Amino acid sequence: MGRARAPALPYMENVLQQEAASERAATKAKVAKRRSWTKYLPIVPFFVVVALFELAPLAQLAIDSLVGRDSGALGIENYARVFTTPLYQQSIWNSVWISLLSAVVGIIVAFLAARFCCDASPRVRNAFTMVLNMMSNFSGVPLAFAFMILMGNAGVLTLIGERFGIPFLADFNLYGADGLVVMYIYFQIPLATLLLIPAFAGIRREWREAATILKASTFDYWFRIVIPNLMPSILGTLSVLFSNALAAYATAYALVMNNYALLALQITSRFKGDVQTDAATGGALAMVLIALMVACTLINNYFTRRAAKGREIV
Repeated sequence: MGRARAPALPYMENVLQQEAASERAATKAKVAKRRSWTKYLPIVPFFVVVALFELAPLAQLAIDSLVGRDSGALGIENYARVFTTPLYQQSIWNSVWISLLSAVVGIIVAFLAARFCCDASPRVRNAFTMVLNMMSNFSGVPLAFAFMILMGNAGVLTLIGERFGIPFLADFNLYGADGLVVMYIYFQIPLATLLLIPAFAGIRREWREAATILKASTFDYWFRIVIPNLMPSILGTLSVLFSNALAAYATAYALVMNNYALLALQITSRFKGDVQTDAATGGALAMVLIALMVACTLINNYFTRRAAKGREIV
C-alpha cells in the first residue's frame, strides 16, 4: 500500500506549489492596486485647490449671471442689461481695444528685443534676461505709483516737459486711456520677450546660409523663412498678452480707480460696491470677460494650427 501511494506525492507537491504561486500573485496584485491609488495622493491638494478656488467660483458666477437681479428667475436678464447699458458697453470696448493695442505694440517691441538677445554674447544675454525678469515682476500698484512719480500731474517728466516746452510730456494725461495704454505696454514687453526668446533660439544658422547661397534678400529671409516658422510662437504670445491685459486689475485700479470704464474694474465694483452689491450683473460681466478670453484662445489656436501647417523646416 505504501508503494501505491508514493506516486501521489509529486502531484501534491505540484498542487501546493501552484497554490503558493497563486497566493504570491494575489498578494502582488493587491500591493500593485494599493500603489496605483497611493501614487495619486501627492496631486490631490492640487485638485482640491482647483475645485475650491477655480471651479466653485466659476460655477457661482455662472449661477449668479443667470438669476435675474429684479425678477429672481432664470434667464438672460442680466446679459441683456450688460449689452444695453452704455457704461458696460463702453467698458467692454475699452478693455478690448486697450488690450489689443498693448498686445500688438508689445509683441513688435518684444520681437526686436528677443532677436537682440539671441544675437548677443552669453554675458549680455544673461544680464538682459535678468533685467527682463525683474521688469516682468514689476506691475500692479508699485508700477502705477512709479508712473505717477514720473508722468503724473506733478511728475518728474511732466515738470521737465513744462520747463523745456515739450508738449507730449507736459500735456500727457496719465489718468486716462493714454496712461493705461503706456503702462500696459510697459508690462507686456518683458513678458512677451521672455516668451519669444526660446522661439528665436530654435532658428538655425543653416537657414541663413542656405538663403545666402540661393541669393535671397534679407527681406525674403525674414518674411519667407524666419517669421513663418516663428508665427505659431508669435500668435501664442499675442494671445497671452491680450488675455493678460484684458484681466489686469491692480494696475488700472491704482491709477484710475473707477474713473475710467474698464471691464475688470466694473466687475469688481459690482461685487464690492460702496452702497450695495450687485452679484447678478457682476456675474454676467465676469462671464463676458471669460467668454472674451476663451474666444481669444480659440481664435489663436485656429490660426496657430494654420500657421504651423506646412511651415516647419526640418
